[in-house]
Parts: sequence; C-alpha cells; structure tokens
Amino acid sequence: MNKCNSHADHRDEVPRINRVEGQIRGIKKMVDEQKYCLDILTQIKAARSALKSLELIILENHIGHCLVNAAKSGSEKEINIKMNEVMELLKKSSKS
Repeated sequence: MNKCNSHADHRDEVPRINRVEGQIRGIKKMVDEQKYCLDILTQIKAARSALKSLELIILENHIGHCLVNAAKSGSEKEINIKMNEVMELLKKSSKS
C-alpha cells in the first residue's frame, strides 16, 4: 500500500483504542471466569462495534487528509492510487 507523504494524525484516537483494549481484556476475564455465553457475546459485539467506529474515523481521516492531498497535488496517478487503496479496503471489508 502506498503511504501519504504527510498522513493524518491519529493520536486523538488513542483513548478510543485504549477503551477497546480494555473491552478485549474484559472479554478475556469473562472467559477465564467462565461467565455466561450470551454475556460474553454481548461484550464481543460491543467491542466489534467500537472497532468499527474507530475504523470509520480512521477512514474518514484518510479520505479527508490523504485523498484530499492527492487531489490537491494534481497528480492523476496519486489520485488513482489513493482511490484504489480505499476501494480495495472496501472490497475486503464487504467480504467479511
């Protein structure tokens, strides 16, 4: 995958990542403690939702920064590279 010369800053998302990490640790603890299946599944669903939200924020930042910068560069090649990256990611996501 091609990189942005000046990519979006994702450091603002670290607290969100920390929360997801805490959720995953909580799920592991629930499994270790043999909690009720549906309670574990509920927490897994919440963690997946939190990851999906993070994914969308990062994607929005990529489009708003990397793709926009490629467009501003005027380079048809760079624009196509960035568009193809996003399309490939979306195609992979739709298969899961």
